[in-house]
Amino acid sequence: MKIIWFLPVLLIYLIPHGSFSQENASKENLPNIIFIMSDDHGYQAISAYNDELIQTPNIDRIADEGAIFNNSFVTNSICAPSRAVMLTGKHSFINGKVDNVQPFNWDQQMFPKLLQENGYQTALVGKIHLDGTPQGFDYSAVLPGQGRYYNPNFIIDDKKQQIHGHVTEITTQLALDWLKDREQDKPFLLLYHQKAPHREWLPMPKHFQAYSDKEFPLPETLFDDYKGRGTAAKTAEMNILEDMNWAGDSKIPPEVMEQLGIEERTDWGKNAYKSNLGRMDSTQRATWDKTYDKMIEDFIAEYPNMNKKELMQWRYQRYMQDYLASIAGVDEGVGDILNFLKENNLEENTIVVYTSDQGFYLGEHGWFDKRFMYEPSLKTPLLIRYPKEIMPNTTVDKMVQNIDYAPTLLDYAGVDIPGDIQGKSMKPLLENNNAEWRDEIYYTYYEYPSIHMVKRHYGIRTPRYKLIHFYYDINEWELYDLKEDPREMKNLYNDPQYADLIKELKARLQDLRDKYGDSKVKDEKFLEDYLEAVEN
Repeated sequence: MKIIWFLPVLLIYLIPHGSFSQENASKENLPNIIFIMSDDHGYQAISAYNDELIQTPNIDRIADEGAIFNNSFVTNSICAPSRAVMLTGKHSFINGKVDNVQPFNWDQQMFPKLLQENGYQTALVGKIHLDGTPQGFDYSAVLPGQGRYYNPNFIIDDKKQQIHGHVTEITTQLALDWLKDREQDKPFLLLYHQKAPHREWLPMPKHFQAYSDKEFPLPETLFDDYKGRGTAAKTAEMNILEDMNWAGDSKIPPEVMEQLGIEERTDWGKNAYKSNLGRMDSTQRATWDKTYDKMIEDFIAEYPNMNKKELMQWRYQRYMQDYLASIAGVDEGVGDILNFLKENNLEENTIVVYTSDQGFYLGEHGWFDKRFMYEPSLKTPLLIRYPKEIMPNTTVDKMVQNIDYAPTLLDYAGVDIPGDIQGKSMKPLLENNNAEWRDEIYYTYYEYPSIHMVKRHYGIRTPRYKLIHFYYDINEWELYDLKEDPREMKNLYNDPQYADLIKELKARLQDLRDKYGDSKVKDEKFLEDYLEAVEN
């Protein structure tokens, strides 16, 4: 009897790290998971959050039939590092991917590997923007690097091939093909990642005309002069009028730029224009020209008489037309995936997540792109549907981050969450919005000097306040009261009334850095070697 009693106890201790919990041991109880990530999709361009710019009925279905997160944030607002955080559940300075340049170590622990080890069939389709061969997936069909919009190359299980069509439709079809062909008796994880709406915003042909005719409301801060902010906001190169490429972004052909005397600092935009349109076949190009030739003709006539304000408004509208048209295709793809689940009786037991790799500026502060800890790039959309457990129209207001994705999905799959994962499972919040949770988040950004020239910085955000430290070649702090100043127009750091609050927030910030293990940034210290190099 003693031996019989001893064996199960021994087996409990011998269960490997990341094993199934007992309550979810049977396969029929394990949820399928579809994790949808688009690239640079600002929450402002999802009608579940804001219906002024676009209607996204299919993405909205996830919120209507599940949960919407009103305060979802990233830890580092830039593409490749955000994806590394998503996979690992760890901050950039822990997983090693701090910017778009550093290599990513696929050998490290990631949640798809843990699911795969515990019986899940796994697939990665679309954009991942991390060099090297993806690990943790039974099947992968990924875009090399940033990928192309028209007739893109895909690396499918280590073999490169070009596929004819638009990348958004192709990515959706590859995902659907895998869902149809997978092993039917296993739970599955599908990472379904769209390139759109990443720069330079080339929509599907069927959306050209509908969006080119639209005019969109101007953001209140489109003509921001950055008074009341520090050096970082004033020196960033993200202004729609000054820093967007005329050819690549606004779709003005290089020969028209030359005709009108429009000059730029580099040839990036001209090269992008030629390369992007050069991938189109004759039919695709004819459809493009039918819409865009009229826009170019009108611009040639109007440009000589336009002042800077009018030019900014024109460029903003061009930006929104292509950006939002690109999102229309993404939304249709989400609808195709949701319809497949419903038609194949997979809806009830499949978790569907929709998010973006970070937020994006849609003209706020006159900007495009991301990177800053200011709200439009820090905040990201997050919608989760799981009919079996998440009630329709659930709203979550607590502050979550992309370090929380991995532990949440492991938790729902019944896989033990490794102790070195830095995020927390959001499952308690989806059951009760008042569940005990964090009341502060930590942010870092490293990619400077580089494109867009956003200074390196780190900071803390609480439900009401945000404290940011810009460092490296400057030493400046910014404090914002998000309740009184939600658009972050007035830096309060030098206001004596906030001295005690600043002291408290700095202490909390240091506690966060200690907690997460960020020792690479030295407070209050200029990097002398860097300054010496600049001077020389």
